[in-house]
Amino acid sequence: MNDKRETTQEMNSVGVGSSNPQSAIHNPQSIARSAGIVSIAVMGSRILGLIREQVFAALFGAGYAMDAFIIAFRVPNLLRDLFAEGALSAAFVATFSQTIAKRGEAAAWRLANLVNNGLILVLSLIVMAGIVFAPQVVGLLTDVNTPRITYELAVQMTRIMLPFLIMVSLSAVAMGVLNTKDRFGVPASASTMFNVGSIIGGLTFAYLLAPDFVAAVFHGKATDAQGASRAIIGMAAGTLIGGILQWLIQVPSLSSVGYRWQPVLSFRDEGVRQVMRLMAPAIIGSAALQINVFVNTKFASSLGEGPVSWLSYGFRLIYLPVGIFGVAISTATLPVASRAAALENLDEFRRTIASSLRLTFLLTIPSAVGLIVLSHPIVSLIYQHGRFGAFDTDQTAIALLYNAIGLTAYSGVRVLAPAFYALKDARIPMLASLLSIIINYAVATLTVGYLRIGHRGLALSISAVAIINFLFLFLVMRRRLGSIEGRSLALTFSKITAASCLMGAVCWLVSRQIERSLGTESFSHRLLEVGASIAIGIAVLYPAARLMRLKEVDQLTAAFKRKFRRR
Repeated sequence: MNDKRETTQEMNSVGVGSSNPQSAIHNPQSIARSAGIVSIAVMGSRILGLIREQVFAALFGAGYAMDAFIIAFRVPNLLRDLFAEGALSAAFVATFSQTIAKRGEAAAWRLANLVNNGLILVLSLIVMAGIVFAPQVVGLLTDVNTPRITYELAVQMTRIMLPFLIMVSLSAVAMGVLNTKDRFGVPASASTMFNVGSIIGGLTFAYLLAPDFVAAVFHGKATDAQGASRAIIGMAAGTLIGGILQWLIQVPSLSSVGYRWQPVLSFRDEGVRQVMRLMAPAIIGSAALQINVFVNTKFASSLGEGPVSWLSYGFRLIYLPVGIFGVAISTATLPVASRAAALENLDEFRRTIASSLRLTFLLTIPSAVGLIVLSHPIVSLIYQHGRFGAFDTDQTAIALLYNAIGLTAYSGVRVLAPAFYALKDARIPMLASLLSIIINYAVATLTVGYLRIGHRGLALSISAVAIINFLFLFLVMRRRLGSIEGRSLALTFSKITAASCLMGAVCWLVSRQIERSLGTESFSHRLLEVGASIAIGIAVLYPAARLMRLKEVDQLTAAFKRKFRRR
């Protein structure tokens, strides 16, 4: 009942079902409320994602087994960004929204069925090809210096996890339908089920395949390589289970909004062709990050055992604020921006994008500063258990610090790239991504091959890519629209950066004082250090932002107050 009531209220606030479509389009508080719903749902998922990473770290540390898993998961993960969370999601939401606005719901439901059925056919062929050619695919991700055991294990797990792509792509279509219908809670919770399935299913299969290994890790005893190999294969099976659950949780909500599956298939339908037209260049446009991670994995695998895992563990912590804030704002913005574009109301479209970017700055700049200042304590608290030692903490903290530099830009890209798709222009994100791929390769080659600063150079290259990608998209969008409230955005950015630096200084002082007084050997002391630093930092940031008269702070405060009043 709560979900239905909140959905109705969100529909009213955004204007879905209103007799006046123009009034439905732009409402900054509506975007803040919708983003809040997604943030709360995604927060649970990201926390479970961290627990999942903790399980991996405790069981496998940063050794060959974990390196092999990360390499194997790169393949379906890259394809997921191409077909699901990136190109498909943005192209489908824009087309589905426009179909509802111009042709009605019956045409929109037909489009959803055509896309679903087409995906099942195409992706099944891709998955089968990937299973057959898994050795060659893994060979593209590894280096001649990669240990043989890592390579062979990665091939096995690639074959196990490839069907994950089909499930997550169907989940992306379901998410697009529900978001367009202004239902944000259930689809945002879908990734929670992925993590639940991955953790419970993975641990179950790991224990069934390697009970002695799991028991030895639990009791702090020595482990063997064969046991680690069998256990990590069990975790790969859990990943596939998680993908299935991610789709299944959305099926009841799809039915409740009116979707009914039909056995129709056509690649000539105008709506399908529009999705394909947007996806073709958007496959490059939305995949910059994963393509660059793909390249960096090859570089990292040449550095020996450990860097692949350190980079993955560090970037996982970036996913938390990006998911809670960046993806949430993007998810809430895209349907609103798509409706504005469909109605050719560029003034409202401009205000929507500007409002979303200001909100992105407010939420991600403090997150980036906090992760930079507290990188080592946070990594130590979350990962330093079982087979994950102090040296792994030091190296992962370095990766986290350099990754955090690009956090705000990466979140901003999540807002701007889909906005181009709403304008039926996927060419610009494609060009931005081509540029960023070149930059990433150049920076990675320079830092690893010539400066020889190891995996920190690879983390820095990911941040450089995000920053360049954001600046390019922003400048082109500003030229396309005439302006995007540039002065207001610059002022907001400056104020939030100043408040965040003050917060960061306070966090650093609190953290150092607790370390000197209590040390960091005990888990409870590490928890106190991180918890107290973050709490006091927020206590400093909030009044500082209010004193600077940031209206986005007032919007968020009002949204949370309304949320708690309803409860």
